[in-house]
Amino acid sequence: MRLFISTTHRTRPPLIATILAVLALLAINLGATQSAASGPRTAKPTIVLVHGAWADASSWSAVISRLQDDGYRVVALANPLRSLSGDAASVRAYLDTIAGPIVLVGHSYGGAVITNAAAGHPGVEALVYVNAFLPDAGESATQLAGPDSALSADPTTIFDFVPAAAPTPNTELYLKRSTVFASFATGLSNDGKALVAATQRPATLGALNEPSSAPAWRTIPSWALLGSGDRIIPLSAQRAMANRANATTTTYDAGHVGLMTHPGTVTRVVERAAKAAR
Repeated sequence: MRLFISTTHRTRPPLIATILAVLALLAINLGATQSAASGPRTAKPTIVLVHGAWADASSWSAVISRLQDDGYRVVALANPLRSLSGDAASVRAYLDTIAGPIVLVGHSYGGAVITNAAAGHPGVEALVYVNAFLPDAGESATQLAGPDSALSADPTTIFDFVPAAAPTPNTELYLKRSTVFASFATGLSNDGKALVAATQRPATLGALNEPSSAPAWRTIPSWALLGSGDRIIPLSAQRAMANRANATTTTYDAGHVGLMTHPGTVTRVVERAAKAAR
């Protein structure tokens, strides 16, 4: 009998060991819970990039690689370029899938899109405008470009219309090769300009002329990168919009596609906004 009892005691874990094991498990679970709770507050925000008209998500390629090298999760969305309200709804639907803070970045017409997509969204903590439109309610991109824009000339000398019939809101606008070379893609090599001209995605006439809704920049901190050599959205127009939005501004010596010609500068401004959002 003594032998049986002694053997049982040897194989049964001592009570103190069991208690310590339970406490250790509780400590691990508590630490995991605290880490999960604090994670979203300390993690870097997700950077969401929205391209403009006559471009696609690949226009952000050099910026994306730099942000990823610095440890950011980056998403470059395909902007439909069909209508301002529809494009904003498409972007917002994606924003709704992201957990944690978001820095939303728009180039050119993409600025009008993020202005509408981010309005009232709880996850967007900063807006960054790169050579972009910052419309107020009731304003359109075409209106804000102003009379000094290269796009304000005779439309038949700037665009190719598809279909070629009398234009409607659904008419697709392609930039003529001459417009790409002289005004849109300044700062790129001739080969780079030719690539932009060949791969451009058209915006509809309706999208560029649709009035904006209540702007997100009224409630979300904003940054604006202003291109001094921009012939599509002249510097004076960019600055007026940025000042009205009380955006933190940086001016750089770039044309309209500064995200392609000066990706380092663009990345630095985006990361400043990201650090401020954390």
